[in-house]
Amino acid sequence: MKRVFSALFVCPLLVEVNLIGNTPRINERIKAAKVRLIDPDGRQVGIVSLQEALDRSIHMDLDLVEVSPNSDPPVCRIMDYAKYKYEQEQREKEARKKQSQIVIKEIKIRPKIDTHDLEFKKRHMERFLKDGARVKVTVMFKGRELAHPDLGKRLLNRIAADLEGLAEPESEPKLDGRNMLMVLIPGSKR
Repeated sequence: MKRVFSALFVCPLLVEVNLIGNTPRINERIKAAKVRLIDPDGRQVGIVSLQEALDRSIHMDLDLVEVSPNSDPPVCRIMDYAKYKYEQEQREKEARKKQSQIVIKEIKIRPKIDTHDLEFKKRHMERFLKDGARVKVTVMFKGRELAHPDLGKRLLNRIAADLEGLAEPESEPKLDGRNMLMVLIPGSKR
């Protein structure tokens, strides 16, 4: 019976800690006895008891939010927490929109590819590079073809030379198991 009681006693504490996570403590979850209070206009009220700060926030029909829990005493601000959280989410959303996504397109070829097929693949590479994507060119070796990696290296160097004005190789062609890889990044057009 004692084990069941202790498990029930510990679980609510664990749930509360997990719910809080990175979010600031608000209203009754603030643990300090005294807080440095900032009003909704951003003016510092001073150091007051937690109960007085809660009374002020309730009187203004707003929330008391702990903005700096590590200072002594903790800094709390009276604000509309739902509005603050919404504005913060909107800012994060805008920041994600402005981040650039690196797109990598992959083209797979064989070392004994026909010239027409190679030209066809190069046109795809040109289109991808013009769109701003990186192109990963993979030469796949089968069976005894692996004994001649120089064929793949020559092919990749030829592709890099043909696309010289449009792209530049990120690194030299390298053998990775049964494949030889080279990544082309969009370069300046001359």
